[in-house]
Amino acid sequence: MAITAAQVKELREATGAGMMDAKKALTETDGDMDAAVDWLRTKGLAKAAKKSGRTAAEGLVAVASEGGTAVAVEVNSETDFVAKNAEFQEMVSGIAQAALGVEDLAGLLEAELANGKTVEQTVTDKIATIGENMTVRRMARITGDNVVSYTHNAAAPGMGKIGVLVAFSGGDEGFARQVAMHVAAVNPAALNEGDLDPAVVEKEKQVQMDIARESGKPEQVIEKMIEGRMKKYLAEVTLLSQQFVVNPDLTVAAAAKEAGVEITGFVRLEVGEGIVVEKEDFAAEVAKAAKG
Repeated sequence: MAITAAQVKELREATGAGMMDAKKALTETDGDMDAAVDWLRTKGLAKAAKKSGRTAAEGLVAVASEGGTAVAVEVNSETDFVAKNAEFQEMVSGIAQAALGVEDLAGLLEAELANGKTVEQTVTDKIATIGENMTVRRMARITGDNVVSYTHNAAAPGMGKIGVLVAFSGGDEGFARQVAMHVAAVNPAALNEGDLDPAVVEKEKQVQMDIARESGKPEQVIEKMIEGRMKKYLAEVTLLSQQFVVNPDLTVAAAAKEAGVEITGFVRLEVGEGIVVEKEDFAAEVAKAAKG
C-alpha cells in the first residue's frame, strides 16, 4: 500500500526515528502503525529514539574545503568521551565532506555517505550502537576567491571544539590563517557594521541610552555620550574594526591592508553554543541511571 507523508510524520513524532527509517518501517508493515513501532524496536532504532530527548551539548565541529568553498558542521554528542571516540570522529569527518555537496542542513541530512546510507540514517545507527544521543545541529558554508580553515582544541585533523572559516582575496594564506585564529579567540559578531543585525544594534543603543539617562545629564549631552559608546561597541564586535590579536596596534582591516589581503567573510561555530544544559544533583543522576 502507498505510505503517506502524514503517516511518516506521525510515526516520527511517536518514536523519534529518522524520516527514511519511519517510511521503511511503515512499508515493511503495510502501514500498520503499531507494527511499525515494533519493527523500529527490533532494529534498535526505537532505542535510539528513546535517547533523542537527552541533551547533546558536547561533540565536534568539523571543517572541509574544496577550491573556493568551505564548510563547517557541528555534530553533537552527550559526552566529551564520545567526541574522542575514533568511530564518532570518522562519522563526523564523512558528514563534513558530504556537506561540500549540499546547500543547507536539510540537504545534508539527506546526503548519502560512503556507507550507502544517508547522514540521518547513519547518525541514528550510531545512537543505537554507541548509546548516546547525537545530532547534526548546524552547518555553515562560505565561498570566496580563497578560503582557509582553523580548528581550535583539535581532537583530530580538521575537527575540534571551535571551527573557523575565512574567505579572502590576495595571496597571503598565512595571514588569513592568523585572522581565523583571531576569530576563534575573539568571536566577532559580524565582518563589519553593515553585516550586523540592525535589531541587535538598536537594542544595544537603547541599553546605552538607559544607562546614560541614569546620570541625569541633559538629552543633548546624552546623545553625544551615546555616539561615542556606540562607536566603541561597533569597534569591539565587528571583525575588521577589532584590534588584531597578533598586533594590537593595528585593527584587523589595517593589518589586512598591510598584508595585501581583503577579508571578505568568515564563519565561526563552537560546540554547544547556545545549548542550555539542565544541571542535576548527583543523587538525582544516580536515581535516573538506576531506573534505566
